[in-house]
Amino acid sequence: MTDSRWEDAKTILDILRSMRTVAIVGLSPDELRASNFVGFYLQRHGYRVIPVNPHEPEVLGERAYPSLLDVPEPVDVVDVFRTPDAVPAVAEDAVAIGARALWLQYGVISEEGAEIAARGGLPVVMDRCVKIEHARFIGRMHWLGFNTGRITARRVVPR
Repeated sequence: MTDSRWEDAKTILDILRSMRTVAIVGLSPDELRASNFVGFYLQRHGYRVIPVNPHEPEVLGERAYPSLLDVPEPVDVVDVFRTPDAVPAVAEDAVAIGARALWLQYGVISEEGAEIAARGGLPVVMDRCVKIEHARFIGRMHWLGFNTGRITARRVVPR
């Protein structure tokens, strides 16, 4: 279980409202991988996606960089699709490049990495999907076209 301060709704909303450029660490060219789907979704919604993957020259039509330190432009959010043991080094790099937030995807839980980023002044979201949270807060999730602010499979049965 993660510390609830890494799942704060106001922090999530503030990040989503201010982000324009997202560096996705571990962005895969495989269309069946979650990182690719999230990157594609963000591109389709007007965000600049910067792939960070040392094994690929290009992902989603964008030049890929081997590390955050190689990215030549400002980054608003560093979105991490790596194993938890890789997060502290990614967090240090995120602070070093002046990123504005660190986002750790589902299952990417690293209290150490979150603390490094927080000490560096970055808001942190952990164990949440940026695509799902974008859909929830920006209003593209509910089947009637409005945002209920809740993610649930439970339907309310009219009486």
